[in-house]
Amino acid sequence: MPRKADHVARRRQLADALMRLAASQGLEAVSLRHVAAEAGVSTGMVQHYFRTKDEMMTFALDMVMRDAQERITAEAAAAGRALTPAEFVRTLMIQILPLDEPRRLEGHVTLAFLAYAAVKPAIAEGLRGSTDQMHTFLAGQIRAVQATTGTAARVDPVHAATALLALVDGLGIHVLSQHYSGEQAVAALDAHLGLLFGSTPDPPANIPPADTTVDPPAGIG
Repeated sequence: MPRKADHVARRRQLADALMRLAASQGLEAVSLRHVAAEAGVSTGMVQHYFRTKDEMMTFALDMVMRDAQERITAEAAAAGRALTPAEFVRTLMIQILPLDEPRRLEGHVTLAFLAYAAVKPAIAEGLRGSTDQMHTFLAGQIRAVQATTGTAARVDPVHAATALLALVDGLGIHVLSQHYSGEQAVAALDAHLGLLFGSTPDPPANIPPADTTVDPPAGIG
């Protein structure tokens, strides 16, 4: 068991180093050698855990998604009750927005990964699967909201999920570029959810508001 735990911890250490480099330099400038230097280990150590840069990048993106899922689960638990579909949609979208330092780092990594995937068909294919899962889940939640509020005729859930993901991705880019503040992004999201659901879902009780005032890490943005 300790060996397995050490193995997971080491892979996470290397993925964290990759994320820091990707956020500050972009993925094209990142190599196994650069990651080794950032993590304070040998290149051979990196190659022991990841055979290629693409393999390491895929692991890092999976880690970003797992961390986001853990935060969503923690927020749902903090509410002390089951979230409504509308609340869950808002919670999920808020976690995608780069509203604090960890999410800013994740946002930069995701953006760099998308640019990299644009010229790497194999990477793009794997990313498409994750996006499809998110889209399907969102459409299901929107459909559940419509069923309970009588707004089913307003918009197709599939199209609504597509628009919502595009909105949050766009807002995230503008926040990372410091064109919009975190508060402006959340206000725009809530306005859209109000149009979509007929009213804006309130943040679940007992959950502290997102930190929308943290400055980007040095060298980013």
